[in-house]
Amino acid sequence: MEEFIISTTENVPGYKVVKVLGIARGATVRAKHLGKDILAGLRNIAGGEVKEYTEMLAEAREIALQRMIQHAKEMGANGVIGVRFMTSAVASGAAEIFAYGTAVVLEKE
Repeated sequence: MEEFIISTTENVPGYKVVKVLGIARGATVRAKHLGKDILAGLRNIAGGEVKEYTEMLAEAREIALQRMIQHAKEMGANGVIGVRFMTSAVASGAAEIFAYGTAVVLEKE
């Protein structure tokens, strides 16, 4: 299996960018189950970490990242540099996670 490199920086030590293919992206919209949403709301009133949403967002980030990687591979990339995440609320208890970066072809130096 060929190595696929993901980096939040523009440079990857030991590699050079030989081709820039464009923006790779992946997104997902996630919502919690109504029962868990009620529990999260109660926890929000009391203060502290809302674990239900922390878990939901962690899962959503992983899904968005995997979709971005898949998109980059479809473009012919073996890496994505400058990776970023964006989060936005789309409805009560639902959030969109968007992962994006520059799809590139990397070669070892």
